[in-house]
This record gives sequence, structure tokens and C-alpha cells, in this order.
Amino acid sequence: QVQLVESGGGLVQAGGSLRLSCAASGSIGSIIRMGWYRQAPGKSRELVASMARSGMITYADSVQGRFTISRSNPWNTVYLQMNSLKPEDTAVYYCNAALPLRTYWGQGTQVTVSS
Repeated sequence: QVQLVESGGGLVQAGGSLRLSCAASGSIGSIIRMGWYRQAPGKSRELVASMARSGMITYADSVQGRFTISRSNPWNTVYLQMNSLKPEDTAVYYCNAALPLRTYWGQGTQVTVSS
């Protein structure tokens, strides 16, 4: 079992920055990948950024160069630094932890970018 708690969402003007945090607890030694997904109203949930235990990082094309994913050492917290935010970044952001047999999700944190 893994528990994920997100924080750091909020309201920001276009061009601004936010930093999301996701604290993991439980069987964190079994996590093979952590990442962030987002879901805007009326749209499917999509990958924003993910980091494997090896350190390999993947970004969605829409956030490449603006968002940065990082993690603590030991690996129990993952961060998402979001810069140059755009109104289209508005969504509920979910933390995700992948284990060999199961995936866990946080409760989500709202990010709203005003124009």
C-alpha cells in the first residue's frame, strides 16, 4: 500500500509559477515510477511528467521546457515546478505512483491559471 498526499495547487496569473509536492508513505521502496497527471474539465486525464526510479524523465510536449519534475532523496516526495503557466494548464493535478502490480493515485490538487 502507498498513500499519496499532494499540496501546492492554487490560483495564479498567466506567466506565473507554482510548485506542487507529493508526499508518499507506505511501501515506497516498491515504487518504480512516480509522476504527475492532470485532468481538465471535459477532457481525459493526461500525463504531465514522470520520473522512473532510474532517474529517466518523461514530459508531455505541452509542458516541455516549462515544467520540471524532481524528487527528494530518499525518494518519498516528488515535486513539479511549473513556470510560465498558461490558462490551458488549468486542471486538477494528480500524483501517481506505479508499483510492479498496482498504481496509486493522490486525491488531486486544483491548479487554475487566469488570463
